[in-house]
Amino acid sequence: MTPDVKLTLGLRLDIPFFGDTGYQNAQADALSFRDEDGNTVKYETKKLPDPNVLWSPRLGFNWDVMGDRSTQVRGGTGIFTGRPAYVWISNQIGNTGVLTGFERVTNTTARPFHPDPNHYKQVPTGGPAGRYELALTDPDFRFPQLWRTNVAIDQKLPYDLVGTAEFLYSKDVNGIYYINANLKDPNSAFVGVDNRPRWTNTADSTVRINQNVDNAIVLKNQNEGYSWNLAFSLELPYSEGLFAKAAYSYGESKNTVDPGSIAFGSWNNNQHPGNPNKPGLGFSSNSPGHRIFATASYRREYFDLGATTVTLFWESRTQGNASYTFSNDMNNDGGRSNDLIYIAKDPSEMNFQQYTSSGITYTVQQQVDAWEAFIKQDKYLSANRGKYAERGAAFLPMISRVDLSILQDVFAEFLGKRNTLQLRLDFLNVANMINKYHGVGKRFVTTQPLESRGVDAQGKALYRLRAINNQLPTKSFEPTADITDVYRIQFTIRYIFN
Repeated sequence: MTPDVKLTLGLRLDIPFFGDTGYQNAQADALSFRDEDGNTVKYETKKLPDPNVLWSPRLGFNWDVMGDRSTQVRGGTGIFTGRPAYVWISNQIGNTGVLTGFERVTNTTARPFHPDPNHYKQVPTGGPAGRYELALTDPDFRFPQLWRTNVAIDQKLPYDLVGTAEFLYSKDVNGIYYINANLKDPNSAFVGVDNRPRWTNTADSTVRINQNVDNAIVLKNQNEGYSWNLAFSLELPYSEGLFAKAAYSYGESKNTVDPGSIAFGSWNNNQHPGNPNKPGLGFSSNSPGHRIFATASYRREYFDLGATTVTLFWESRTQGNASYTFSNDMNNDGGRSNDLIYIAKDPSEMNFQQYTSSGITYTVQQQVDAWEAFIKQDKYLSANRGKYAERGAAFLPMISRVDLSILQDVFAEFLGKRNTLQLRLDFLNVANMINKYHGVGKRFVTTQPLESRGVDAQGKALYRLRAINNQLPTKSFEPTADITDVYRIQFTIRYIFN
């Protein structure tokens, strides 16, 4: 636009095509299903996504405010299209009821173990299996797209320092979402403070619309997910052999599902406090949290013989996140790890069941006292009493580690060019060499502290506090025991031809 303002404009078009590789199940095509809003829908088992045109317009800018590159404002906005994990699409090929059948057995006397793998095989008829599961794609499904915007300022500071502040925001345009279109409406609800919907049992007639279809998982789009990240950095550019940089960032990422490779698992294992077909937003498993680091490097060359570089890198970051859920299938929707717990406001809202395990009896009062103490020591649970736990909202503590690198270059002339023999010694998690407790991570003792036991006589949710190693839990985290928790020394030899 001007010598100090530059614009970059772009337009990308993506048109994905699929061949006619799906298998038709005419029986399933004739069945009626139900979407997340209660509408009757039908699907074509062989129908893969149409070749829709995906438009990705973009705009970027850089403004040299003073005209001397001392203050630069930069940023951009646009639509970005990404390829999905194609296993999300190929799930439909293998799950139409034509290639494979499906049987869910809860009565072991009906199908006792038999050493001959052919014993329970059905004779192929050329038609659909007697019972099957379906992986389907919504007719309007489009490849993932997001709208992303960022703005940043780079500022030259005294002593040759450069400071940067940057904000990044992303919003789903076509996010990923799953529903089970063969799931009936719940026929009941819990009583009391935790009044989420439930199915009274797991019988086909109660849970499934079509009895010969175990589940019908539909891949759909939703535009509710978003993420943002704010970062600050201070950098001393490389000068006279010295480089240094320090930075801090914090970010959040929320979506409706963290999809895996199997359609049913993506839906069934998606934690929620109510309707599994409308789980709502939760923290992504990749939500970054806090990160801060500092690094310094010094390189010294001497004569034409070689150079020595010493680098120190320190980082402290959020380790990850998880969800607090019930063990067992609390609401009888078929998932045994997807029901988020209700966090009792006080002991009067708890409803424990006495039980005996490994010869030890845990009374109701013992469980109440232990659960109350557990909630109080847990940062997330204590701050959200009287609410349903949110998916992915329980974050592990930050972990801090230091790495030290010593690099020695040896120069030699060969065919008129300088060649380099490089010897490098890395001390990873070096502080652990000094103190065995430094640089050790943490993990959850359990993310399923409560075991669902159905309902009591009044219809209230009934549960037990799980005993771990014959003890009721007292703390949220415990040290990990991974190779990254101990110091490691790594030696590298490299020859550079240049």
